Amino acid sequence: MLLCNTFDTYSMETTMKADIHPAYRTVLFHDTAADAFFLIGSTVDTDRTQQHTDGNSYPYVALDVSSASHPMYTGQQRKTTTEGRIAGFNKRFATFGSGGKKDVPAEQ
Repeated sequence: MLLCNTFDTYSMETTMKADIHPAYRTVLFHDTAADAFFLIGSTVDTDRTQQHTDGNSYPYVALDVSSASHPMYTGQQRKTTTEGRIAGFNKRFATFGSGGKKDVPAEQ
C-alpha cells in the first residue's frame, strides 16, 4: 500500500498577496431589538462611527437580530413590530372571496 504525503511537495510558509485584503479592525455592533452592544473584530465596511462606553470611537453597524435577541439563543418569543407576511396577505385579500363588496343586507 502506497501512501502519499502532500505536505512534502508544498512549503509550509505561505505569503498573502499585498493590498487585496480588507482591513481587520474592532467594530461596534448594536442589536437594536435587545439594545445590546458588542465589540467584535470584523472586516465589515461602514462609514458610521459611535462612541462606546469605554470612551473610544468605533465603526458602528446596526443589527436587527443577534444572539442577544434571537429566540434560539434566548428561549423567548420575539415580539415583532411589523405585521407578518401571512397576516398582511389575509388583510389585503380579505374581500377577494366576496367579490370585493362588503356584505350588505338584501332589500325585500
